[in-house]
Amino acid sequence: MRIFVCFILSLILWGCSSHGKENVEVQENVEAQPVLKYGLEIEKYDIEPGEIGKGDYFGSIMDRAGVDPNMVQRILAASREVFDVRKVKLGSPYEILREKDSLGRAAYFVYELDNLTHVVVSLKDSLYARLYVKEVVPVKKQAEVTINTSLWNDVQKAGIPVMMALKLSDVYDCTIDFFGLQGGDSFKVMYDELQYEGEYMGLGKIYYAEFIHAGKQYNAIRFNAGENSSTFWNEKGESLKKAFLKAPLNFTRISSRFTYARKHPVLKIVRPHTGVDYAAPSGTPVVALGDGVVTHRGWAGGGGNTIKIKHPGNYVTSYMHLKGYAKGISVGTRVSRGQLIGYVGSTGLSTGPHLDFRVYKNGKPIDPLKMESPSVEPVSKEKMPEFEAQMQKYRYQLDSLNSAGYVQEYLRILGGNS
Repeated sequence: MRIFVCFILSLILWGCSSHGKENVEVQENVEAQPVLKYGLEIEKYDIEPGEIGKGDYFGSIMDRAGVDPNMVQRILAASREVFDVRKVKLGSPYEILREKDSLGRAAYFVYELDNLTHVVVSLKDSLYARLYVKEVVPVKKQAEVTINTSLWNDVQKAGIPVMMALKLSDVYDCTIDFFGLQGGDSFKVMYDELQYEGEYMGLGKIYYAEFIHAGKQYNAIRFNAGENSSTFWNEKGESLKKAFLKAPLNFTRISSRFTYARKHPVLKIVRPHTGVDYAAPSGTPVVALGDGVVTHRGWAGGGGNTIKIKHPGNYVTSYMHLKGYAKGISVGTRVSRGQLIGYVGSTGLSTGPHLDFRVYKNGKPIDPLKMESPSVEPVSKEKMPEFEAQMQKYRYQLDSLNSAGYVQEYLRILGGNS
């Protein structure tokens, strides 16, 4: 195999050398293109980098740059509609672009709004300000990770941006309990990496994923099944989006489970606890488990500050011991799945901050941890052929990207052994 690869490389090198003269002649007729940065011919300027320090403001920066105070007022007026440069933030980087002449006059002030957007302010006679947005290019990537310690740690160890863990938790938020991942769980994913001139700028879309949890594989296929439909589906065309979230908050631990024989921590008597207590810091956001209408918002005796929501399918959810309520939440308010409704507290009969969360079906309490959440509508029969073709395309692309990775790794090893 090594001999074959070397033979192919020799042919490529021979082909390049045989046409070398022709290539040189062509290149001689091509004018060198100017190097652009922020839309400017950057080689015409000397770059003076800086960072907004404590006590800095636009006027002081311009004063150090040697810009006339009268000019500064004109700059403020010219730039206000694009960005008020007086609102520069502490710690934000900027650059002064100076003319390459004996005076070294400041020509442009470039301020970084974020890693993709800059404000370019002309300091010349033709004053103006404009936004320069980097044109990112989506590059398809694949990743494969086995979980040994935690999803977040192992994603980082694999050299993948930690944001991938958050994106996957969003994709599978109703399917996989990410607090219950086990050693040996793994995933494969095909996604876009956003790049600017080869530099990583962020994660783009996830197209396809295979997540193995507790020996069972959960697929996620991106597909547009129509307006207001789900984004991700399993291989059967069933939506990964359920009517209800797995939990109404990010919690530290479960301090009490659903039972009909619990000794009450305050009353010290045995009484049913038909809900789940999620221990979390005071003020932790609490969200609606699903779409519905608020039927109660107020004091509920031992439950303290409580919200109740009625959902389709004769479900009711109850959120107790709240510290307070989110703005706009009142009886009759329509809420959506994942919408902020309140904050963890310790009101009523409570020994510490936690959320006592309960679910009722047809008026009877059910265990939230064992509840089967109903799905939204699946892919229609008319759309299934298109969906299946899309799924096969993604699988083929994932395999192709994976194979390319193996070839690159083999060539790397081959080079190391030469």
